[in-house]
Amino acid sequence: MATYVMLTTLTDEGRKTIKSHPQRIKEVDKEVEAMGVKIIAQYALLGPYDFVNILEAPDNVTVARVVNELGSRGTLQTMTMAAMTLDEFCGNS
Repeated sequence: MATYVMLTTLTDEGRKTIKSHPQRIKEVDKEVEAMGVKIIAQYALLGPYDFVNILEAPDNVTVARVVNELGSRGTLQTMTMAAMTLDEFCGNS
C-alpha cells in the first residue's frame, strides 16, 4: 500500500457542518475507508490548513477517486501528496 498526506481546508459550508454536526468527521472517515483507503492518522491543525490525514491506499487512482468525491461535496478543499519513508527514498527498503 502506498502512503499519502492529505491537507484539508474547510469551506464556509464545511465549517457550518462541523459546528452543527461535529461527528460528521468520523462519518466521512468511514466513507473514505469504504472507498478502499485506510486512515493511518488524522490531526486538526492551526494555520492555513484545518486537518492533515496520513492515508494508505493501493494506488493513485483510488486516492484520486476519494479526493474527487470529497471535493465534489463543496465542504472542503484538499491538497494530496504521495509520500514515502526515508528508507524508501534512500533505497534502503
